[in-house]
Amino acid sequence: MSTERSEPATTADERTMLEGWLDYHRGTLAWKCEGLTDAQLRTASVEPSTLSLMGLVRHMAEVERSWFRRVLTDEDAGPIYYSEADPDGEFRLTEADTWQEAYGTWQAEIDKARENAARFGLDDVTVGKHRRTGERFNLRWLYTHMIEEYARHNGHADLIRERIDGSTGD
Repeated sequence: MSTERSEPATTADERTMLEGWLDYHRGTLAWKCEGLTDAQLRTASVEPSTLSLMGLVRHMAEVERSWFRRVLTDEDAGPIYYSEADPDGEFRLTEADTWQEAYGTWQAEIDKARENAARFGLDDVTVGKHRRTGERFNLRWLYTHMIEEYARHNGHADLIRERIDGSTGD
């Protein structure tokens, strides 16, 4: 697998720009995981942290699901990897957890996010509410938040990848 990433055009309209940067950051996380074994992808960054590349991918599947299914469309989509009893479940990996499953689940959530977002304008307000605050958001806010979320975690991914095999890059 060779991940392709491209920045949006510098003169793109707002929606194209937001979607382009979100896709760029999605691609960056996939690129940081490229070429590693399942064992390497499960490798925690630094004890006592359980943060790993596979855990970040599973976390982002949960984040995509939460914002673009639960909040945007008010879909009754339960958690994939975590529970009330284990709120950090996406980061708790065993040898049974595979890249194929994590990547497939993440990509399915990205596909659903794109499908759901296509039905909304940037100023349209979410059907659902944030589960803790009860707030509603416009799609522009969701895109901006997701870009921020990926950018932050891509910084984590860069450090984890460097620790695993010395690879660095944006």
